Amino acid sequence: MTSGRRNGARQDGTCQGGTHDATRRDFLRVAGAWAALAAIPDVVGARGRIPSAAPIAGGPWSARRPVPTAAQLQWQRDELALFAHFTVNTFTDREWGDGSESPALFDPVRLDARAWTRVAKRAGFRSIVLTAKHHDGFCLWPSRVTSHSVAASPWRGGGGDVVREVADACRADGLGLGLYLSPWDRHEPSYGSGRAYMDVYCAQLEELLAQYGPVCEVWFDGANGEGANGKRQAYDWPRIHAIVRQLQPQAVMFSDAGPDVRWIGNEKGVAGETCWSTIDPVSVPYAGYDAPNVGELLQRVDPHGSVWRPGETDVSIRPGWFWHAQEDAQVRSVDNLMELYFTSVGRNSKLLLNVPPTRDGVFHPTDVARLEAFGARRAQMLTRDFAREALVTGAGSNAAAAVDGAPDTFWSAPAGATRATLDLALPAPARCNVVRLQEPIALGQGVERFEVRGEGVNGWALLATGSTIGYCRLARIAPRVIRRLRVIVESTLDVPRLAAVSLHLDEA
Repeated sequence: MTSGRRNGARQDGTCQGGTHDATRRDFLRVAGAWAALAAIPDVVGARGRIPSAAPIAGGPWSARRPVPTAAQLQWQRDELALFAHFTVNTFTDREWGDGSESPALFDPVRLDARAWTRVAKRAGFRSIVLTAKHHDGFCLWPSRVTSHSVAASPWRGGGGDVVREVADACRADGLGLGLYLSPWDRHEPSYGSGRAYMDVYCAQLEELLAQYGPVCEVWFDGANGEGANGKRQAYDWPRIHAIVRQLQPQAVMFSDAGPDVRWIGNEKGVAGETCWSTIDPVSVPYAGYDAPNVGELLQRVDPHGSVWRPGETDVSIRPGWFWHAQEDAQVRSVDNLMELYFTSVGRNSKLLLNVPPTRDGVFHPTDVARLEAFGARRAQMLTRDFAREALVTGAGSNAAAAVDGAPDTFWSAPAGATRATLDLALPAPARCNVVRLQEPIALGQGVERFEVRGEGVNGWALLATGSTIGYCRLARIAPRVIRRLRVIVESTLDVPRLAAVSLHLDEA
């Protein structure tokens, strides 16, 4: 998360030669408590289709395990979100500000939020999460509770509002708007005073959630360092969560502890090989919780967890989270971005890729070129599904749904089964190097071990093995021509179900 000492930034936040050595756990301390999720509605159906109406009781498809809300389901189906780290740090060449920065520094003379959203959309991203306020306390909107904002800057003659421009651009291009509001504020004098600071913070949260239209994600971290007065603040998380639920009930909330989506446990872009969407909320009780092995826990969490809390994998396209000129030659390659897609979305997570605007308020041309090339390669891979319209056989119901391309249909093994096999005869032999599997997660997540075999000119061969599937499992295989495919669900915690089995070719 963006709260830790970044790869290399010193504790004072300055950038050292474009490297940022540090861990995310610095300055994270115990603060506040988490708010429990409301009851999650059932979403079950008959004939292998997830209904939009009331659930059907009984039968082999009754939900017995935690399931996502409609908002959580849509959030994960979006797969890609873009993170935009932008504040006075962009102008000071630092990763963390200390709150003493003058608003006069902030003057992105060429800021064009529509350029951000157009690039994001072309690359396949479905939302943008903006750092409305980072740890330095500078607000990218004209907040009524502080003068430390764009209203005191020379940008747009003091009449500008970055949040407004990004919100309008997202709406114009059909993208969701996400907002990050750091609870740690190194500028605000009341930080560390208890209720007085919580009143300020909650007033800022209300401004953001009441003035800019629909918000799809509200991004919190547990950053809890000292303020300018040397004090730390205890955060009132139940109060914070209640404001979001009241003003933006359709939004998901992110933090280490959710309550809706969780941090994946690192900033490397890598979810666990085993990655469940269920967790025991007691194991990570509040944002900023720091305990031995908590990062590893967040990568995989708990197959027997009582709440649905899928993981979000946040990582930057550059070594740092804010733009630094010395990093212009260190932008991730297209191959690397594709690998991040496989290790995040392809491991039952969602990818939140940070792309920081420059001091001019635009994305750097190198970043844009890499994003667009990544988007084109991903689209080319996924558009061609060589298993579409395959002849599918398997015990249970609606086997053909596994290859129909519809997100709300699925194959289900017979009631009571914990192991099952699907056989696919492809319409024609095809050269492939990627297998994609998906569970109908509206009914929960159950697969805990699977195997994929393929038949080519030299007979049958083992292609891939793995543990969890969840929303999506992407497996790279050695390039080969395949004419038949066999998916074996070896162990599940519920009736085996698959929403999709597809074969693709990723061409570098």
